[in-house]
Amino acid sequence: MNHRRSAIAAAVLLATAVVAGLASWWDRDRGPTGLRLYGNVDIRQVELAFRQPGRLTSVAVEEGDRVHAGQWVAAIDAAPYRQALAQAAAQVRADAAVLTKLEAGNRPQEIAEAKAAVERAQATYRNAERDYRRERLMRASNAAAQRSLDAARAARDQAAAELASAEQALSLQRAGARSEDIATARATLAAARAQRDQARIALGDTRLYAPAAATVLSRVREPGSMVGPSEPVLTLNLRNPVYVRAYVDEPDLGRIVPGATVTLHTDSSKRVYHGRIGFIASQAEFTPKSVETPQLRTDLVYRLRIVVSDADEGLRQGMPVTVDVAEPRS
Repeated sequence: MNHRRSAIAAAVLLATAVVAGLASWWDRDRGPTGLRLYGNVDIRQVELAFRQPGRLTSVAVEEGDRVHAGQWVAAIDAAPYRQALAQAAAQVRADAAVLTKLEAGNRPQEIAEAKAAVERAQATYRNAERDYRRERLMRASNAAAQRSLDAARAARDQAAAELASAEQALSLQRAGARSEDIATARATLAAARAQRDQARIALGDTRLYAPAAATVLSRVREPGSMVGPSEPVLTLNLRNPVYVRAYVDEPDLGRIVPGATVTLHTDSSKRVYHGRIGFIASQAEFTPKSVETPQLRTDLVYRLRIVVSDADEGLRQGMPVTVDVAEPRS
């Protein structure tokens, strides 16, 4: 009789334990709202590269180092770029001098010289004109030969042409440079300045800076290497923001909304992280094999992104995460 009562009591205790265990498993799997999701940590990476080619002279960080935004992390040989900048700056100064000369016009001394040439030509022309008139009168009275008259006429015409040329030269000296020449000089100067600015930018590109707070994941190239434009030198893991990529079944879509709060935990620690749902995909996809769900892996699910608000070094790239969705407000 006693053995029978003991067996009954043991069976009751076992049933109670099984029920409690099932209830505990059910609550643990369903989360605060009865919805538990699974995903992986998604930390964005940045591959740092130079925009200019050159020899890598230094890498200032090691793998695992934490860097802040704007921190210098690597450099290439800057000597060729300093020389290019100096040459471009010299060309700017030369073109600026040419433009200043054209805009200022001719010097007073040059104008005075041209004016004196006009006066000499005028004097020569007056003498030639008197000689021609005298020869013409003498020829009319047969006192001079036709050859002398022709020579006087030619000398007069030559003096007139030289006077006209001198007057044109004086006019050009007073007018200064043509507007078209000044416009060309201005365009040439603008091009030289653009070349100088480009050389200055190229010189600045010989140093590499961290774009944001991050952790150095890998050193891809070492000092002494020749690197080309866009060739990665360092790979960084951004410390903020940290995302979790999770998936939800179609029947549960109505139980989550963007902005809903969630709690997260990993298998490697007891810490509870917090976040918010920031994005829910509008197109279904097959569950990735890296995500552990109670459903079959071939089920169609919707991807969502969770922004972790209190991430630390405990969350690492690709780490599996369990997500419990908070009760939505009614």
